[in-house]
Amino acid sequence: MISAREALKRLQEGNQRFVSNECHNLSLSDSQRAELSKEQTPLAIILGCSDSRVPAEIVFDQGLGDLFVIRVAGNIVAPSQIGSVEFAASRFGTPLVVVLGHSQCGAILATLEALQQPSENQSRNVRSIVDRVRPSVEALLATDLKNDHQELVRQSVRANIRASVSHLRHGSELLEQLIDADKLIVVGAEYSLETGQVEFFDSMPEA
Repeated sequence: MISAREALKRLQEGNQRFVSNECHNLSLSDSQRAELSKEQTPLAIILGCSDSRVPAEIVFDQGLGDLFVIRVAGNIVAPSQIGSVEFAASRFGTPLVVVLGHSQCGAILATLEALQQPSENQSRNVRSIVDRVRPSVEALLATDLKNDHQELVRQSVRANIRASVSHLRHGSELLEQLIDADKLIVVGAEYSLETGQVEFFDSMPEA
């Protein structure tokens, strides 16, 4: 298994190929498909948003079997997402987790709307997503950002990504053990719908 540092490098290089329209992981031979049917060794776990415009394999130009992808609106962290990360990290030895949010996230917009204009008609299932995003953005509404909607959304997206990263780092005994043993690194990143660029928030620890 490659290191977290190398995994991150491959994701960054793949995203640059995507931005430059030079993707090369679109085809798969019969022999490669047969090999992948036997086992998987994903280089990274991606906890991303369900938004149809942010498919992780494409924006990172990775192939079948390269990424273990968990997608949920708002890239929130709930028990099932933690369990999925634990499964991949422990079963496959995958060294890197990326929480991938994106600009203009609908779950963020829905949460801001719910806080600024509460409605009694919201589905309880949608509300469960909003309630997980709420702690990340509520404090921002108490600042001057409430007067700048565009910046409020931008900062809310980033606050939510960082909250999910923190939850994964500190909300699971198994993941904490892997992190403490230098077997797992969790980082946050934001995908720009406008440019296709992925910006990573966290740098790798010094080797």
